[in-house]
Amino acid sequence: MWYISPYILTIAAAWLASHVVKYLIAMYKGQQLDFTHQLFISGGMPSSHAATSVAVWTVILLKDGVQSGLFGLATLLVLVVTYDAVKVRRSSGEQGDAIAQLIRVSKSDIRIPRAAKGHTPLEVLVGALFGSVIGFVVFLATS
Repeated sequence: MWYISPYILTIAAAWLASHVVKYLIAMYKGQQLDFTHQLFISGGMPSSHAATSVAVWTVILLKDGVQSGLFGLATLLVLVVTYDAVKVRRSSGEQGDAIAQLIRVSKSDIRIPRAAKGHTPLEVLVGALFGSVIGFVVFLATS
């Protein structure tokens, strides 16, 4: 019988599902759609970083328990990923936008760099809730 790790399945499911939701939200808003771009877009609702890390954290919690070393490591990963998404990456994106605006205003011939967007706290919260649901569903499906 073919077997796939519930941890890997959870990661793939959460990543794909969160990007499909981003695509559907963009479609609803009437934005220009490119599914390949939507699969790798940075920022947006919901946070695929939060969804993916919290989904696997949920499966680890339910399969291995709070006393496992793996759960401790997963908790650290979730904290780092969500902090980075809201604070570091968001700040970097805002700085990139400011630099682009300065380049435009000064009419410089410097190529405007791509500014990766981070996430708002709400995007991370929704991603985390979405990820916990996906993790729970995968746990039920693989138990």
